[in-house]
Amino acid sequence: MRKILVVIDMQKDFIDGSLGTPEAVAIVPAVVEKIKSYSPEDVYATRDTHPKNYRETQEGKLLPVDHCIAHTPGWELCPEVAPLISEDHIFDKPTFGSVRLAEVLKQENERCGGELEIELVGLCTDICVISNALLFKAEMPEVPISVDPACCAGVTPEKHEAALTTMQSCQILMR
Repeated sequence: MRKILVVIDMQKDFIDGSLGTPEAVAIVPAVVEKIKSYSPEDVYATRDTHPKNYRETQEGKLLPVDHCIAHTPGWELCPEVAPLISEDHIFDKPTFGSVRLAEVLKQENERCGGELEIELVGLCTDICVISNALLFKAEMPEVPISVDPACCAGVTPEKHEAALTTMQSCQILMR
């Protein structure tokens, strides 16, 4: 069984930048340790990526806070995480879930003869973590998909807990 770790949006703007929270800051050491527990070739990451005209997009109109604007300091993976992930394993995504990463993981599962497990960590539990977990589950219903709650943080602690409950209802395992 091959285990893959997907690190969701561990970017400055979500940790201590424009949308940062104390809970996001607090998970950084645990996420770093989790990444180190995997082989580098088995670690993938997403990076929320928005254009300069973000506020003109649908998401920008509903969440009018500039964040993760491509190639700005807030868009970068945090300095503790960035050196641990190969550049060719980072997937920029313009929205909550990464369809492209789901396709890559589905191909990896086929190469492994259906013997793949996927674990997710990162930010924000109630937006991008849950979106990717459900996207992966929809693409690969027989693949065990899990989330480590201690390595995730939501927009608020209450939304974090609500997202974990929703994922459990959808057969996403908790580690």
